[in-house]
Parts: sequence; C-alpha cells; structure tokens
Amino acid sequence: MNNNILSQHAEVVYAQELEELTKQDSGHVPAMWNMSPQSVVLYLMGGKLKNGFEISPKYIGSRRLMEIAVATLTTDRALLLYGLPGTAKSWVSEHLAAAISGNSSLLIQGTAGTGEEAIRYGWNYAKLLAEGPSEGALVTTPLMKGMKDGKLVRIEELTRISADVQDTLITVLSEKTMPIPELNMEVQAVRGFNVIATANNRDKGVNELSAALKRRFNTVILPVPETAAEEADIVKRRVSSLSKNLELPAEIPALVEIQRVVKIFRELRSGVTEDGKIKIKSPSSTMSTAEAISVVNNGMALSAHFGNGVMNAHDIAAGLVGAIVKDPVQDKVVWKEYLETVVKPREDWKDIYRACKEIAL
Repeated sequence: MNNNILSQHAEVVYAQELEELTKQDSGHVPAMWNMSPQSVVLYLMGGKLKNGFEISPKYIGSRRLMEIAVATLTTDRALLLYGLPGTAKSWVSEHLAAAISGNSSLLIQGTAGTGEEAIRYGWNYAKLLAEGPSEGALVTTPLMKGMKDGKLVRIEELTRISADVQDTLITVLSEKTMPIPELNMEVQAVRGFNVIATANNRDKGVNELSAALKRRFNTVILPVPETAAEEADIVKRRVSSLSKNLELPAEIPALVEIQRVVKIFRELRSGVTEDGKIKIKSPSSTMSTAEAISVVNNGMALSAHFGNGVMNAHDIAAGLVGAIVKDPVQDKVVWKEYLETVVKPREDWKDIYRACKEIAL
C-alpha cells in the first residue's frame, strides 16, 4: 500500500479484514461475488470472526437496513441509497462495492454537467475521424466496464444529473444490455453486475427521478443517527481514521468535546434542546454527521499546527461557526440566538460560548 496516497480505496485500507472474511466464509457466495451476503453485512456492521479476528464497524445504525441493501444486490434490481446529506450514503456505497466486487473505483460522479457519454460510452475523436466508428474508438465508461467484468458500479448524486441523462440508465437496468447503434452491437452484462446509486433531496438543483427509472431501483433510506451516543461514536471513529491518514500530530479529542459538537448539531437540526424545554430555530445548513466530522477534524488540525496538540473550545469554534452559518443573514441570527439562549446558560460550556463570541460574523 502506497502511504503517500491521500485517500485509499476501501478495498486497500481494509484489505486484511476482507481477506479474513473471505477465508472464514462458509455461506453461499453469489456468482462473481467475493463473499456471501452474510459476510458482507458482517463487514459493514463489524464483529468477531470464529478465529477471534475483529472486524471494525463501517456503518453504525440499523443492521436490517444493511441486510436489505445487500439482499437487493443479489437480485436484478439496482440499489438506491437515499437520505439527507451526510448520512453515510457514499461511505456505505464504497464499502459495499469493496466487499462484493473487491473494487470500489468504478464510479460515476453525478453533477449538473454530467452528460450521456459519461454514463454509457464516449468516443476517441482522433480515432473516430481517422478510422470511423470502431470498437477501438470507443471510450469505455465505468458502467460499461462493470457490465463486462460483472462488477458493482457506483453512481454518486444521481439526482444531480439531468433527467434526460438519468433515463439512459433505464435500458441498462431493465434489459441488462447497452446498445451501441453506431457499431450495430451491444454490451451485455455479466453476472455480478449491478448499480449502487446515491441521492439526496436537500441540495439545490435536484432532478427528480422518472417513474420508469424509480421502478428499476430498490430504495433504502439511510436516516440520521438515532441517538447522540451513536452519532458521537461515528464522529470519533471517522475522525480517528482521518487523523491517522492525514498524520495529524494531535491527540484524538476527548469524547466530551466530540459530544458537545454532536449535541449542538443535533439540537439545531431538530429545532429543540436535548431536554425538550427550549424550541430553537434551525439554520439553512444541513447539520449532518459529515459536517460534525469536518468540524472536529478541522479543530484537530488547528490544535496540531497552531496549538499544543490537544483540541480545545477555541479550536472547535471556527469550524463550528463556518459549518452553521452558511447564509450570512438568516443563519447568523439563528446562531446568535442559540448561543445566548442555549449555550450561555450551560455552566460547563462557558469556554465554547466565549470562543464562539470572539469570532466576528
């Protein structure tokens, strides 16, 4: 493994776990899969193997949701992971592909500018002009490669892609074939091929899926973490992993600091304090678990390079304000009101109140 790579694929980072799971697997392994569905769920949820080897949890939440997601991929239906931003859709998608296909890199990133050629196939125009339409002039997309090799293909932010381009998936998902009329041929999918797409409904520019395309997907909604303890555990695990990868010369923050960040996010997200006594306004920002991870990670970077290596309230404050105040007018009012009515009265939160007040908005 090249330690200079900034973000390694899941199948590289967790290669030992995947190898052990494959060795110990006694379940039925579907065609072209690397392990049984039961082992895939164990890889996602974590646990101990019979030989005592520890599998780290990749998803903290409902086991049943992961079972539904994995079971879907054994059928002819594609999988759509749906939910608010920051609910681990991309994370789950990557680990599903790593465990099942051993390759999470067959990825199409959906944007407003994603065209049909990025999904189906493109052309090498130099060869096209020199030779005319030929297989040699075809530019293979991740989708075409996945069909030929019997691998899972990931499509991120499907609803960011325009509706007419989305619908180019219908034939592939229903007939498991990709026509290439220019060459009077088609690419047929090999067993093991399927699609995992992610989508959310909060971003501007979201394009609804057509009814025809929706029918080709089985949708699994990934919720926000159910409890504060669960969310704090997710943040701590991800921050620890990111810190190791980025080689930050700082201590992993104390759980109490992570819990404070998570508590602020959950209260602003739900519009009410944890004890249910004070109703508060919610900002326009998503206040997702992914944002909480970013705030803590940023705090660690500040403490590592401009502090004593131990994250404190001042290290957290800048990232916290930046994550919450996205709209300089509306969110500024919401944040100031929350500071005065909720944060200030808490005796053990004086440090974070002062630190946040010092940041000019």
